[in-house]
Amino acid sequence: MKPYNPVGWFELYVQDMQRAKAFYEVVLNTTLKEIVIPDANIEMFGFPQDLDATGSSGALIKVAGVPSGGGGTMIYFNCENCAEEASRVEAHGGEIIQAKMAVGEYGFVSIITDTEGNRVGLFSSE
Repeated sequence: MKPYNPVGWFELYVQDMQRAKAFYEVVLNTTLKEIVIPDANIEMFGFPQDLDATGSSGALIKVAGVPSGGGGTMIYFNCENCAEEASRVEAHGGEIIQAKMAVGEYGFVSIITDTEGNRVGLFSSE
């Protein structure tokens, strides 16, 4: 069997798509692209994806009746320097839960809450 990454896709549920999209585009300095699924009655914007790269991509998703906010799963976004990305969080409606901290030999993380109440991590090797 070919080696694989255990996470193949993620979805962050949101209540206000434009607010959440703007938050992630500014904090992660990226552009999210609309994903259209005919007849699905959902709103979805995907993070950049390179099918030849390792790791996972995913999307913000708005589904009627599905709440956003804390849950039992946390995803971490790769960053150049997680302190830099975290520095943009509060000005755009999020909250810093944990400022940049070392995670041993693995690198550094910051923990934030987005505009929809989702807790996510920012990870960097420096």
